[in-house]
Amino acid sequence: MCGRFAVLTYDEVMDVVRSVEARLPLNPMAEWPATRPVAAPMSVAPVVTPVGGQLQIQDLTWGFSVDWRNGPVFNTRLDSALSGKGMWRDAMREGRCIVPVAAFYEPHATETVSSPRTGKPVKRQYLFGTGDSTPLLLAGVQRDGRFSIVTTDPNQAVLPVHDRMPLVLSVPEVDAWLAGDAAPLADRSAFDLVARAVDPKLGAPRQPKPAADSGQMTLF
Repeated sequence: MCGRFAVLTYDEVMDVVRSVEARLPLNPMAEWPATRPVAAPMSVAPVVTPVGGQLQIQDLTWGFSVDWRNGPVFNTRLDSALSGKGMWRDAMREGRCIVPVAAFYEPHATETVSSPRTGKPVKRQYLFGTGDSTPLLLAGVQRDGRFSIVTTDPNQAVLPVHDRMPLVLSVPEVDAWLAGDAAPLADRSAFDLVARAVDPKLGAPRQPKPAADSGQMTLF
């Protein structure tokens, strides 16, 4: 699963979209992901959606409210989404999107460290990013102003920490996710991720400062 991610600035998201449109490699980030704001479920974050043949940036809320659980649903299993049934049917048909992030966090299933605030054991946090400091493109689905991050089986970088991982995409794979056959994207074994153990407080939600021009932006 994915319950925290490091947020990109709007300028960085716009740069990501330009690279995707031009089919060019993503540019490295200047700021280390662990120093960035951290989004958690029900945070508002920039998401890239295809609209009329163009890529558009929208501020969407992370997570769907449902009657059958207390908290929001913020992850979507790829195998469930591909079944064409259940709550993700319409979002998979009409609402696929990209969630550009600086990195994502996962708590280790068994490793613990002492909380710097309380001194009690807490799960060790791991930060996952690229080795070349470029952003990550996460597959997502969106509907009615909300989005969820799609997950798949973990690759060798994530497996020691967690039994699920976000569906990370390369630039050439974006078209296949947004409008093609997503089934071949399930295997992420060849995707290079770097894991770093970080201080527990770095994985805590930290909201970004409001953007000067928030809401919805069209790049082209």
